[in-house]
Amino acid sequence: MKKLFSIFFIIVITAATILPVQAKDTRACTKTSAQEIAALFDRWNASLATLDPDKMAALYAPAAVLLPTVSNKPRTNHEEIRDYFVHFLEKKPQGKIDFRIIKIGCDSASDTGLYTFTLHDTKGKAQKVSARYSFVYEYLNDQWLIEHHHSSAMPELVRVK
Repeated sequence: MKKLFSIFFIIVITAATILPVQAKDTRACTKTSAQEIAALFDRWNASLATLDPDKMAALYAPAAVLLPTVSNKPRTNHEEIRDYFVHFLEKKPQGKIDFRIIKIGCDSASDTGLYTFTLHDTKGKAQKVSARYSFVYEYLNDQWLIEHHHSSAMPELVRVK
């Protein structure tokens, strides 16, 4: 009987150490709304108007990924994101949302859709560029930051009013 109990005890202890244990996440999700998430684009667009690449980079999470419209290089850290904006801001860009879908999760949200940018050349001549976009936000350190940002020019010619 002792031998049987010992074997049973060893099996139970072994199983307890090798079976995965998943801790439940008991923290509450940050409350937000579609309006608050939409305002994050307004914050981003207002930061563009400052022409300050540091302000732009500060809107992105430390491990953010930026797949920009006017650069072939993915930007995967603050230094690279800042570098992108140094050059992009020379065009004095301003964006306008044309269509969007916002989805909200636990401490994350996405804003996906279509926008039109007005860009300026060195002589001040304006050009409109229609593009698709996705922003994925993460609530980190008591603020919403951009975790992933993808923007690409529309593949088909779009008439912009």
